Formats: sequence, structure tokens, C-alpha cells
Amino acid sequence: MTIIADAPSNSETVLEPATRGPTRRRFGATALAVSASALFLRLPAMALPVTDEARVIDFDWVDLSRARAVPARLYWPAASTQKGTVPLIVFSHGLGGSRKGYSYLGEGWSARGTASLHIQHVGSDETLWQGNPLLLLDRLDGAADEREAIERTRDVSFGLDRLLDQTGPFHAAIDRKRIVAAGHSFGANTTLILTGAQVIRDGKPLGFRDPRFTTSIVISAPPFYGESDLAAVLATVGVPTLHITTTEDTIRIPGRYSPVQDRIDVFNAIPTPQKALVVFQDGSHSVFTDRSLRNGGPLNPLVKRATMEIGLAFLDLVHRSDPAPMDDWNVTWKPILAAAPVPFPPPSRQAVRRRHA
Repeated sequence: MTIIADAPSNSETVLEPATRGPTRRRFGATALAVSASALFLRLPAMALPVTDEARVIDFDWVDLSRARAVPARLYWPAASTQKGTVPLIVFSHGLGGSRKGYSYLGEGWSARGTASLHIQHVGSDETLWQGNPLLLLDRLDGAADEREAIERTRDVSFGLDRLLDQTGPFHAAIDRKRIVAAGHSFGANTTLILTGAQVIRDGKPLGFRDPRFTTSIVISAPPFYGESDLAAVLATVGVPTLHITTTEDTIRIPGRYSPVQDRIDVFNAIPTPQKALVVFQDGSHSVFTDRSLRNGGPLNPLVKRATMEIGLAFLDLVHRSDPAPMDDWNVTWKPILAAAPVPFPPPSRQAVRRRHA
């Protein structure tokens, strides 16, 4: 994809370092706690200053090739948590979300040394809930159609292009071998498409795989509506994939219904053995969003914290061939799990080279 325009905003939020406490391996089942301050600074466009504070940077990019805005929010780790180049997770929100959502993931991951870029999809973002409520169903139908699904993948690839731009400040700081696609709900479908899912149109495969993504985190994946052969759609997904859901993860929006079994079916249809499934006991489909009131009660912050941590534990297994963090995670979070992920043998370097050849 050709990069045509880059219009970053001038705002940056600096997150105060969290008070030192238990490590993620020893963290007990307590409520999620994230402290942040709103200190805004102006940065030169090409500067990447060393700082001991995690930062949140908003970008107002525009892809002029599609006449489409691509807002994004970057959670960048503090210097004290960085060891060499930084892993990057690119996150895609669900239907009606924004770059500001899923902040517990961006804050938690960046506090532990992993950068997180949250893309906003203007064709299926928070503006869906605005306007005449009688036309909501029409807006949802337009936002959830195949054309928007394709544009979302282009949004993510464009955002990654911008962050890896050789003229930008983050180019040399990001580890190209540890770039991860992630998303919730509609964003989970976006993630699967970016890592190999495809459909047949006019007798030909239609796909938008971005080979820069070496791993994926799929939260509450809906089925591919209208496709009768899920295994065929997902047959070419070959990257290690973490699937996360709950026993009450039912999708109910106007014009769309998807039972929990759909999440399990997506997991089962992924052909690679390098995959893992987490099922929390209770918790609605929206428990993974930033919503908290009337959405899981005391369980809500626990699921959020556990979701953030299992993402990192899974990446330790895939990228560092270290199963210990996932083993520890299983012990810590067993009280709220209906099904725990089973660590798998990490892919050999030779297999990884063949997959990305």
C-alpha cells in the first residue's frame, strides 16, 4: 500500500509509572487498577525522546488513496521496560468502538514493555450510535457489510505502514519479528482476515493477509456471516493464534445474533496446532470493552486484567519459547476459568522461516 498522507495530532498523554507491586506471574485475583495523569506535551515530529513514563500518542492519519481518515492511538512503553527493540500489537476495535477503547489493554501491555497501536475504523466506529435511532439498523447493516470488513483491514495495514515509516521516530524501535494483530468482535474478524482468512468471490479467493503479522490475539470472534464453510474461510490462517471468550459471550445486536458456540467453532476451524483457547466463566460479550457498569459486576475488572496478562503470556510462549508465564497464569486465574489454555510446543525456527518464505 502506498503511503500518501500523514497528519499526526499534537497531543500526547504521559502515563505516570504505576506503583510497584506484584508481578503478573504473582498477581492475585484482585481488581484492575490503572493510574494515569493527563499531562500534554508537544513533540517534534521526528523525535522519540527517552522517558521513564509510558506515553499515549494520538495520530489523526488520512489515507488519501481511499479518502479515508484513520485515527489511531499509540501506547508506547516507558524506557525502563524496554529491552532492545519493542514488540508491537496492532488492535482493531469492535462494531461501534474507537481508538480510545480497550484502554486497559494498551495501558497494561505498554506498562510491561509491549507497544500497542489502536486503530479507529471510521466506517464502523462510535458514530454508529449517533443520529436518528430509527435508522440505527440501517447504519449497523452498512457498517457490518463486506466492504467495510475489507476497509478495516486496509486501515490496520495503513496504520502499520505509518508507524514503520523509515522517516518516522518509531521505525528503528519496533521488532519486526514480533508484530501482532489483535481485535475484539468485528475486530477479531479483521484480525483473522489480516492473518489469512479468505472467501471465494466469482470463483476466486479474496483475501487481505498482511505478512508482517506473525501472531494474533482473537477476542470474541463472530462467525463469518453468510459463509457456510467456516473451515474453508480459515484454512489459510497459519500464524499462532490465541482465542479468548466467555461462557456467556453471546452477540445480540439489531440484525445480528451469534451464540457462544460460534467462538468455539472459529477456534476449532483454525488449522494450525499453534493455537490456544481461553474461556472465562461468565462475562458478557462486552465485558472485554471498557464498559464496567452492569457488565459483569466484580468479575469485570478480573476478566480485563486476566485478558491483558494472557496476551503477554501467549506471546512469551510464541516469541520466546517460554511456557512458564502461561503455566503461572493458569494457576493464578483458575477460579474464573471455564477452560484454560494448554501450552503448545513453540514453532521451530525452521518452521517459522518456511511459513514466512
